[in-house]
Amino acid sequence: MAHEIDIDAVLRAADRAQGTDHLEFPHGFDRRRALARVQSLVERLQTGFGCQCVVDTAVQDASFHAVITVPAEATGAGERITVRLSNFGDFAVIAAENPGCYLDLDEAETEGALTLADRRTAEAAAASLGYVLIPEPALRRPYDGVTPLGEHSSPYGEATWWIRFFDYL
Repeated sequence: MAHEIDIDAVLRAADRAQGTDHLEFPHGFDRRRALARVQSLVERLQTGFGCQCVVDTAVQDASFHAVITVPAEATGAGERITVRLSNFGDFAVIAAENPGCYLDLDEAETEGALTLADRRTAEAAAASLGYVLIPEPALRRPYDGVTPLGEHSSPYGEATWWIRFFDYL
């Protein structure tokens, strides 16, 4: 039986653990370690999908450090798969096309933008390295954590948990 985790509790714990002044990355964030793990994930995705992934690790002024893209031609549905890696809690988001294009991976599957086999391949690659997979709907909620981020709004509206852990600041 699979062990379900309480995503809200996980997000709140990561938020509280860093206190109020760590928006971009947590205290003690080890960029070298994070980038080595990115490379390991890229290798697993490339093996799983039989392709070369596109990797962006030149991220600045953000609460995430990498975006990995599995090209559309390597997927069963013909849509790319994007993996974004947070600076916090070894969190990862997997999305068909781009984050925000679908409500979640279930909708992407229903709409034909993601096959179950490809979803399992991407999720297994991330989980095998200890990444905590965060579903997008949990991140769309208004941010009400301990940092001052909640006092600010973005050009797109109020602050969300997505901005807290997976976006530019």
